[in-house]
Amino acid sequence: MIGSRIRRALGVLGFLALVAALALAVQHWGFRAALNEAARRGVSDLALASDRLTGELQRYRQLAVLTARHPDLAPRLDGPDGGRAEALLRQTADMTGALDIVLLDARGREVAAAVEGPRRGHIGTPWFERAMDGALGVAHLSSGRYGRRIFLFAAPLFAPEGPVAGVVVVVTDVEAIEASWRGDRPALFFTDETGRVFVSNRSELVGRADLGLVARHREAGHEIWRMRAGPYLPERGLHLAQPLPVIGLTGEALLDTAPARRIALLQAAAAAALCLAFGALLFLATIRRHTLARANARLEERVARRTVALQAVNADLQREVAERAAAEERLRRAQADLVQAGKLSALGQMSAGISHELNQPLMAIRSFAENAETFLERGNTQAAGRNLERISELARRMGRIIRNLRAFARQESAAVVDVDLVAVVEAALEMASARARQADVTIDWTPPGTPVVVRGGEVRLQQVLLNLIGNAIDAMEGREDKRLVIGLSRASGRARLTVRDSGPGIGEPDRIFDPFYTTKEVGAAEGMGLGLSISYGLVQSFGGAIRGRNHEAGGAEFTVELDLARESEAA
Repeated sequence: MIGSRIRRALGVLGFLALVAALALAVQHWGFRAALNEAARRGVSDLALASDRLTGELQRYRQLAVLTARHPDLAPRLDGPDGGRAEALLRQTADMTGALDIVLLDARGREVAAAVEGPRRGHIGTPWFERAMDGALGVAHLSSGRYGRRIFLFAAPLFAPEGPVAGVVVVVTDVEAIEASWRGDRPALFFTDETGRVFVSNRSELVGRADLGLVARHREAGHEIWRMRAGPYLPERGLHLAQPLPVIGLTGEALLDTAPARRIALLQAAAAAALCLAFGALLFLATIRRHTLARANARLEERVARRTVALQAVNADLQREVAERAAAEERLRRAQADLVQAGKLSALGQMSAGISHELNQPLMAIRSFAENAETFLERGNTQAAGRNLERISELARRMGRIIRNLRAFARQESAAVVDVDLVAVVEAALEMASARARQADVTIDWTPPGTPVVVRGGEVRLQQVLLNLIGNAIDAMEGREDKRLVIGLSRASGRARLTVRDSGPGIGEPDRIFDPFYTTKEVGAAEGMGLGLSISYGLVQSFGGAIRGRNHEAGGAEFTVELDLARESEAA
């Protein structure tokens, strides 16, 4: 246990050291990336500021060239012109924003100027000498008679004969140019050849050659200055430089490296936090795995003990299942026997009428046979033939009755097939007609013109119909008007068979399908109360429905609904 704890502690320490090294690497990489991005933006800002400054000065450079070509200035070099040159220079300075425009003769003397004041000579100055050579002179000054920083452009004025006759000098105020971009970021300044700041967007830097530079070094390929130049410049700055030979200055920029360092620190902190979170999750997962392993071992031990117990319980359940299956089989056989008993009970109730139905044809056959014998002795073969035809018809009738009885009495399988419901009704009426005549019951039945094929069992449907007909005959006992109406129709993919009597109706419609519920006297052959219950189960087994109610015109009405077979639906 102690060794496991030591290994775990060493693993944690090693992981923390790895996270620290990764965080330092991320910080270094992040600082380099942020510094490169800052340098890219700084170079763009410095180039934009340099273009802006040179663009502003370019206007005055072009102004000097254009003014030197004006025809009103050359006569002033030869003598007084009535002040036309001074008026031209003042008007031009006012329109262009130039601080001053001066006309010099070939000896460097000021012969006309836009601003009145003491005149001075320009002989020997670099810009004058360059202009006298036929080129454009450029200079920047920090002091002089204007008392401010200026840029001046000297353009040669050529005589008609060709040589330089004079010089036009355009003076511009640097502070007017600085005013529009002072305070912008980053810190920008333009230094001359001596390193002194001449133009800047930080007014406190103007004129300074010492910017508080403490040390400089290169980092990630860039020059980094460490400075102490007050609150307006960064302590650590990325230094960028761009020479501007057109105006004789060098553009420089200082970008604060603190944001890049903050970004690098945030990236390092995020990487360290992710690693620590992942390590914590991994540590917890390891502890949980060990805990689960121990719990799993205990669980497997319990499962092993419970498996033995469950095997014993399973054996008991298998015995119970076998006993239940045997009981269900006995119940199924009992139900089948009960259905068969119901059919035999119905046959018993109809036995007197059936015997009468068979006895009458037998007596008629005997009489027709004796008559046929007499007619044959007399040689009347035609009359004897008619008697024989009648005997044959009566025999077919007896055979049909016996065939229906044999089919009704047999045990039918539980399979559901296509059955012609019209034929079922005809067979049931043929078996029940004798009993109906004995009870003086009128049967109203009009079969449809086409077969009505339903899904069911022929014998079981005959049993249901015989139960309904028998109950109706019993219910109408003692009534004057005994009428049994049977109807058959199709509706919504189903066949609807109705059996309505003119009896007293149903006393308790909700209980008529309950087993052993009956209004008859209990006896050996009737009154058991199982006929309608058996019929209900048989119709349900076909997927149909049976209902009983009291009809509005009096009497009871039973409705049997069965699914139509496909060919009957098409019909």
